[in-house]
Amino acid sequence: MPARAKKKSENSVRAVGHRRAGRPRAATAASRIYSDLRAELVSLQRRPGEAISEAEIALSYGVSRTPVREAILKLSDEGLVEIFPQSGIFVARIPLAALPEAIIIRKALEETTARLAAERATSSQILNLHSILERQREANAARDGDTFHRADEMFHAMIAEVAGYPGIWTLILKVKVHVDRYRLLTLPQQGRIPRVIAEHQAILDAIEAHDPSRARMAMEIHLENLLDNIAVTQNFNPEFFDK
Repeated sequence: MPARAKKKSENSVRAVGHRRAGRPRAATAASRIYSDLRAELVSLQRRPGEAISEAEIALSYGVSRTPVREAILKLSDEGLVEIFPQSGIFVARIPLAALPEAIIIRKALEETTARLAAERATSSQILNLHSILERQREANAARDGDTFHRADEMFHAMIAEVAGYPGIWTLILKVKVHVDRYRLLTLPQQGRIPRVIAEHQAILDAIEAHDPSRARMAMEIHLENLLDNIAVTQNFNPEFFDK
């Protein structure tokens, strides 16, 4: 092959390589922005009703508005943000009507994982659950709400793993997005965190005793409390919920 033709071919290959590499970079940026924004919304760092600026987010990530818009549209599909063409983008309020159904779905799935975990738990898995629960106690003593919440998620995810169906927790994560926002508002209520720890201990005791019926019932009681607290939590934080 002549040198000029060979050089042209190499340049074409490099150009194609650059074009192919560009798409994953854009996709990665959109995914990262989506993940970060979602975490901020679910953790209530961005409060319901707060405006969201695409331009500010794009500037902070050093990207164009395109990946930001992709992330915003995905969050809109989940009901976490609202887009008003003439007004802007705003953090969505927690939809009251959606909470009971989401909690009931989660409860049904987690009663199953708790029952199966009690049947299948190994000694090392039980030790892992004890370790996570101890982390929650330490977080409570340190008044560290973020660590407490992360340990709470780990506890429930670990039960699904012990049950042999970690994919159930992945499904629950999609269902409970608004429940998570609501649940964070319940934690400051007097006595709520110690009660959560006690309920987790009851679930763990049943799993350790390999008592599927008691584990299922303990999980039911634990998640039933979320249903009972909706009205009280709304009264304390009306600005967080839709009308």
